[in-house]
This record gives sequence, structure tokens and C-alpha cells, in this order.
Amino acid sequence: MARALARAGHRVVLTGTAAEHGLGRRIAAGAGLPLDAVLDTDLLELAALIAAASLVISNDTGASHLATAYGTPSVTLFGPVSPALWGPPENRPEHVALWHGDGRRPGDPHGREPDPRLLQITVEEVLAATSAVIERPRDTPRTT
Repeated sequence: MARALARAGHRVVLTGTAAEHGLGRRIAAGAGLPLDAVLDTDLLELAALIAAASLVISNDTGASHLATAYGTPSVTLFGPVSPALWGPPENRPEHVALWHGDGRRPGDPHGREPDPRLLQITVEEVLAATSAVIERPRDTPRTT
């Protein structure tokens, strides 16, 4: 994802804590991003970054919830937990939730291994959702 977005001319940043910096650097290197694309952020810095971003792509975590709260367009990848439970409201088209679930909730949402449904989400799906969100005018009225 990061490589595809960077090639399309988007500035891509990877966020995390200082403890996650090594992982961020490995991801950046694998995606062909400069090492300064990896930002060590505390919660306030992360919130400010998300508020100013043009798009947030994340799993179902605090970053996605902040994007929804700030109205920052987002694409959120869901694994064991349905977006019906924790996803953005359905009347918010600037937020896209991707999920390959069937309503059952096997496994541990806090497990050490990625949920198989999360791994079924393809780069192509995320790119399509990203394009739809980026191309949507920001001032389009919301439906209620």
C-alpha cells in the first residue's frame, strides 16, 4: 500500500511509538519510502497528525477512531471484529471499512497472530477504497 501510494505521488508516513521504530523502518525500506517517513508519535502527536491528514489507512484501532472523530477520510481494515460493532457510522461515506467476515467472531481480537479475515483483504481492495475516498469531495454533504 505504502509503495503504491508513494508512486502515485502521495506523501506517506508510518506512525508508531519509539518501541515500534525498528518495525516502521523495515516497512519503510520494503516500501521504498525514505526513513524520515517513519514518525515516532505520542498520542497527542498522533491525534494532530490524523486531524491534518488527507487520508488515514489503518486497522481497527485508535487511529481509525480518531480519523472518524476528526472527519479525516479513512480506510479501515477489520479482522475478527465486525465494522458493525466498532466501525465508522454507515452514513459517513468518507470512511470505508473493509472486512471479510460473516458475522461470527472466532479468535481473539487481541491475539498475537493476525486474524485470517484480515489477511484476506487485498492491496487491490485497499487501493480501490483509497481511490474512492480520495476522489470524493470533502465538502459533500453527509446523509443522516
